[in-house]
Amino acid sequence: MTDRTAAVTRETAETDIEVTLDIDGDGDSTVDTGIGFFDHMLDSFSTHGLFDLTVQCDGDLEIDDHHTVEDVAITLGEAFEEALGEKRGIVRFADRKVPLDEAVASVVVDISGRPYYGFEGDFSQAEVGGMTSHMAKHFGRSLATNAGLTLHCGVEGENAHHEIEALFKGLARALDDATRIDERRSDVASTKGEL
Repeated sequence: MTDRTAAVTRETAETDIEVTLDIDGDGDSTVDTGIGFFDHMLDSFSTHGLFDLTVQCDGDLEIDDHHTVEDVAITLGEAFEEALGEKRGIVRFADRKVPLDEAVASVVVDISGRPYYGFEGDFSQAEVGGMTSHMAKHFGRSLATNAGLTLHCGVEGENAHHEIEALFKGLARALDDATRIDERRSDVASTKGEL
């Protein structure tokens, strides 16, 4: 198997971002976005997906968290797209349901090359640790759009910290499952012959 890695940068008037990704990693991460809770979510994503991940982001946090969260998701999505290459041999589809105490998140993913995002549920508090809860939903949309994912997510619970963390863990586990190589398959998992 070839290395499934990527290094992607994004520089705008709002953010300056560097992301490295190894899909077949050990779950090691080094993350600094300036938003403590978002760093925690990305560390959790790395740990539970077994992705080696570095994220360095200098964003316009004096305005709010929107551009930082959105642009990190864009850059991470581009990294997944690059690291997966032609997507030969990947499982492609996966679904996970992940609990965290009273909260439950569900994630269904198809690495289809056709971006689509659906989300059901609401977050119980408006903000957690400097991150607007709604941005967790937006993170998924930006990731799906830039990684070429069909992605359906949902959350329910009573505590936004738990709801968001379950969502990031579910996303990590589903992407880990869907990006795995099926040794029985030498081509892409599509009757079209490409994804």
